[in-house]
Amino acid sequence: MRLTDDRYATERSQFELALRMIRHEARTRTIRECTGLSDDRIRKLYATYFRNTGATDIRRRRGKSPRQVARFVKNPQNQLQATTLVALYCNSLLLRIDSESNVAPCWPRPDVEFGHRLCRAYETYLLLHGDAQLSFEWAWNLLHSISYNDELYLAGCGSCRTRYVQDAYALDNETCPCCAIVASKKRA
Repeated sequence: MRLTDDRYATERSQFELALRMIRHEARTRTIRECTGLSDDRIRKLYATYFRNTGATDIRRRRGKSPRQVARFVKNPQNQLQATTLVALYCNSLLLRIDSESNVAPCWPRPDVEFGHRLCRAYETYLLLHGDAQLSFEWAWNLLHSISYNDELYLAGCGSCRTRYVQDAYALDNETCPCCAIVASKKRA
């Protein structure tokens, strides 16, 4: 058996993605949706490559993934980071935006390629924002929440005309997070 044989390429890709997502502290269900690996296999990967090796900086999150959207629009900083993630999702071809600012997913369901693109977008987000407010699971939630166009949508700024993530049930003063941050610094 040679590891480089094509017949093992799919399993190797699933395995690599699972390890990558474990490093981002993704929950078992999220990893399972992207890789197709069983819950037991994912737990064994964590035990073999992280827990039993003394790597204590990577924790396993338990419970359901976050579902609230208020965190994305809580303040201009979080709103800016959520908007950055949406832009990275579009760049990674996970989402597309039409001419009316409606967001639609590019993938019918998650798979290994989807998972790798999601990880690349999240890793780029971490590089851009040293004070990242959104964990991998929150980024996963944002991807799904913005795709539905019901609780979150892309609004347009009244002054600089950029698009930004906005809560559909909150009042919108048509100010993007960048303009809000600049305005608060001028007042201070």
